[in-house]
Amino acid sequence: MPISGNGFLKRGFDIFLSSVGLLISLPLWVIISLLIKVEDGGPVLYRQERIGRRGKIFKALKFRSMIPDAEKHTGPVQASRNDPRVTRVGRVLRKTAMDELPQLVNILRGDMSFVGPRALRPKEILQKGVNGKNGEIIRLEDISGFEERLKVRPGLTGLAQIFAPRDAHHHSKFRFDLLYVRKMNLWLDLYLIFQSFFITFRARWE
Repeated sequence: MPISGNGFLKRGFDIFLSSVGLLISLPLWVIISLLIKVEDGGPVLYRQERIGRRGKIFKALKFRSMIPDAEKHTGPVQASRNDPRVTRVGRVLRKTAMDELPQLVNILRGDMSFVGPRALRPKEILQKGVNGKNGEIIRLEDISGFEERLKVRPGLTGLAQIFAPRDAHHHSKFRFDLLYVRKMNLWLDLYLIFQSFFITFRARWE
């Protein structure tokens, strides 16, 4: 499948599957929304800027899994294992990846694909050091492979999302992403989607 245009067949598959997914998942939207509201009364959905294909910025939709204004004092920082900002409902959502269910809307719009590199955040940084203190600050844009990842739409799932540990260094995750960009085809997408459903049913995303 050619990278140019991200593949007509791939886009058609995304439109079909996201449309069906939205219809089937409507009862889950109601249940999850109620649980989030009951826990702390905060907003249900969270809009987060992400970097899309060719560097275009879009607003990714997610069910809120952290306390309100979780990044007010820190800016965009990737969540870590046992992050204290994550709510009780949020922990369940993250383990099952249900917090990302609203991104079906982003896929339908064309911001994302079902399978691709993880959608990174603008100006996201890494902090290397003991317990994240007194460490070296690294911009994701400076990591090798960053630009090549932008040739395709970011994905709800992908090689890095499935096979790289959550706390793995982005150098390692980018290698998975670049492998996908170079090898992507419909059969690989189907395999990764199947694996994603399996992980979701086992609640093993974290």
